[in-house]
Amino acid sequence: MNIYLPIAEVSVSVTLLLGVGGGVGLLSGLFGVGGGFLMTPLLILCGIPPAVAVATGANQICAASFSGMLAHWRRRTVDFKMGLVLLVGGLVGSAIGVQLFALLRTLGQVDLLISLCYVVFLGIVGALMLVESVQALMRSRRGVVRRNRKRHGWMHGLPFKMRFRASNLYISAIPPFLVGLLVGVLAAIMGVGGGFIMVPAMIYLLGMATTVVVGTSLFQIMFVTAATTLMHAIANQTVDALLALVLLVGGVVGTQIGVRLAPRLKAEQLRILLALLVLVVCTKLGVDLIITPDEPFSLAEPLH
Repeated sequence: MNIYLPIAEVSVSVTLLLGVGGGVGLLSGLFGVGGGFLMTPLLILCGIPPAVAVATGANQICAASFSGMLAHWRRRTVDFKMGLVLLVGGLVGSAIGVQLFALLRTLGQVDLLISLCYVVFLGIVGALMLVESVQALMRSRRGVVRRNRKRHGWMHGLPFKMRFRASNLYISAIPPFLVGLLVGVLAAIMGVGGGFIMVPAMIYLLGMATTVVVGTSLFQIMFVTAATTLMHAIANQTVDALLALVLLVGGVVGTQIGVRLAPRLKAEQLRILLALLVLVVCTKLGVDLIITPDEPFSLAEPLH
């Protein structure tokens, strides 16, 4: 059965949309990722205009992040002070990203920008994940345990130092602000929560304890994606509520299935599968950018 999406102005199979929402929810439950970096390109591949896919995908991430943050809050694994610094940067970044998005949309280049950003970011992230996962799998087979060591780098000499007790850190607020800023821009332009960039940055750049990274990341992502959705709805009118509702229904079901399946599989194998999936989506988007469309057209003046 097809359903007409009024904002996207396309008719799409409900079953297909439920499958996309359920599939991304399944990945969220299995791998512990928000899924925004897969949700938006999958919607584009389903025929949803990129502008609508970005804005509506941010809404999906907001709901998923809220659910995950609540679970971490109960376990006391959220650094709210660090989350607020990241949030300030994220709100500034999302405001910049929405304005840039609107500008490019008026120029008619937003669809190309979104696709190019996804090809670049998914390619980099997928390759890094695959290499790291294969190395982790080899270490686990050899029985080698990797330990992270705290290092003092250039950012410890920056001003505006703050003490983040939950993360056991005393560092400048500038690096967390910049990380949040970058994630905010990505959320507005690409419709992602930015967790696939923020989580590694919080661990390896800021030196945060792994136990509080995920919960703190979800806290920031929840508010940034909510603000991004609101700004897109006001400035660009690209949030399709009906599409968001269908995706949420599929996502809730898929997440519950993924949470139950995750303990049955090895972490290294799961990360390899996720990396391969990311690279497949990246390759498909890249091919679509290169090949000639079935119905090419030109806006040039006809010759007389």
